[in-house]
Amino acid sequence: MGGCMSRKTGEFNPEKDMADLTGKVAIVTGANTGIGYHTVKFLARKGAKVYLGARNESKAKAAMADLERDGLGSGQVVWLNVNFSDPRWAKQAAEEFLRRESRLDILRTYEMTKDGLNSLIVINYFSPFIFTRTLLPLLIKTSMEPDTDVRIITLGSIAHTQSRALDPNIKFSEVNDFNHEFTSDFYPDWSRYSVTKLACVLFSRELQRRLDDLRVPILSIPIHPGEINTFADRTPWPVLANIVMELFFMRPEPGSYTSCFAAASPLVRNFPTKYKYTYLEPVGSIGEMSENAKRDGLALELWETSEKIIKDLAIEIPIF
Repeated sequence: MGGCMSRKTGEFNPEKDMADLTGKVAIVTGANTGIGYHTVKFLARKGAKVYLGARNESKAKAAMADLERDGLGSGQVVWLNVNFSDPRWAKQAAEEFLRRESRLDILRTYEMTKDGLNSLIVINYFSPFIFTRTLLPLLIKTSMEPDTDVRIITLGSIAHTQSRALDPNIKFSEVNDFNHEFTSDFYPDWSRYSVTKLACVLFSRELQRRLDDLRVPILSIPIHPGEINTFADRTPWPVLANIVMELFFMRPEPGSYTSCFAAASPLVRNFPTKYKYTYLEPVGSIGEMSENAKRDGLALELWETSEKIIKDLAIEIPIF
């Protein structure tokens, strides 16, 4: 979907169309800039206590100061040291949260190592997988309490419908399947990225299947936030770059709307069968998933191989 299409945000306004989140607790990772920052802002303005996940304390505190100036309403923002560059640090961050809180209503995750995995798959997939799995018992516990609406938002991408993610022979049966470099491709980085985002969508769907099997009323939703202009201000000609970018890309604030819709729109809970096992595009529209993303067997293979790799790394996560 092109940028101009994704700029249609008028049908959803997070200030008016999100549920009251007073008393709710949320985590948003990758949240000191961009769409994560604005997702934190809108959740807090609805009354939530939001943990702003970021690896750099000074940048996180600068973002929190900006959020205070923007206005947080009755909400609260707290920094959580989240670094997805190493899966062990992802687990440590989740454990730190568990020491602080007794509930979790909304989890929204965003983002060649020494462990034999390429850095892109670690940041985009394995660390969020470990982070979510470590927090899952608390998410389930929260979902069983009265007046709760627990949701897990996974950042996918339209990239899962492109490039190597479309390969009908793709598999996730061993560690080498996560490490293909695709050096012969025209754009190897995009090829690798597309595969990581397919993994994110498959994970979200397999998680939903397992939650449904246990009759746990949590919604697990993968999203594509749209094509976001997060870089024009860093170019040598920011004014000109922003004029050009406005034609094709969304600004970060409206770029956060699909995250907000998935996290707190009453429509999602009122019509759960409509939104389960789907993939959302801007703003809150059900997008067309790739055929690979619909393959239940591939999702199960990904889940089981991920667990084996994590075990081989000597990282313990709750059984689910």
